[in-house]
Amino acid sequence: MISKSTIKPLARFATISLCSLFILSIATLAGPPLICHVFDIGNAKSLPWISHDWNLTGAETYDTKNLPSDTIAILNSDPTVLVHMETLRRATLYARKDPLAAKELFTKLMARADATGDSAQIALAIFDAGYLTEAYKQWMGKNQPNPARGIDGYPLVKKAISARNNDAQMQFAAALMAMQTNANDQQMHARKAIAGAKSDPLLAKNLAAPFHGQHDQSMADFISTNQQAKTEARQ
Repeated sequence: MISKSTIKPLARFATISLCSLFILSIATLAGPPLICHVFDIGNAKSLPWISHDWNLTGAETYDTKNLPSDTIAILNSDPTVLVHMETLRRATLYARKDPLAAKELFTKLMARADATGDSAQIALAIFDAGYLTEAYKQWMGKNQPNPARGIDGYPLVKKAISARNNDAQMQFAAALMAMQTNANDQQMHARKAIAGAKSDPLLAKNLAAPFHGQHDQSMADFISTNQQAKTEARQ
């Protein structure tokens, strides 16, 4: 019989293995970049994080009932897209443990994207709704409640990019999303992100870092490579 003390470590191992399988399979490649890779946000505020890896440790004491309000407060307080990406990545990991909080956060972000107001803030709200949609779709289990099921978040992110004058950090996010669906779009977004990084030190730092599980390849190289063709060539 498996003791209760071994259940959490086994569950964490299974999740890590799942992430590794995502990296190896183009059919699920869109998942890892949004969830299994930690984005560098410097000293910016985000959701509580005690792990030294991409995943939760299982020892977190964060009350997920506060997830919707905490997440939105962080998103509203910082216009840096990479902060939004990392915050929504963490939010998705927490949300998987709390379906009610997951639904409330998703509902509020979708409503926030439909609001009126400052164009720059609305563009970020549209981006957040699209990003969370894709993060949920890529990480929530097939048998788990998923409020984002059946919704395409990528067009929302493209809409936000247009409204933000081709924001380079949003281009980075779009390149990660397009890996599974459209190699041409992926590489187009990647070129624009890399060009924009020349005047964006934080983005440059993220693009220079190795992608999770690919220690011989920088993130810039990873998003620039046709991952679909690369995987097909190995088969």
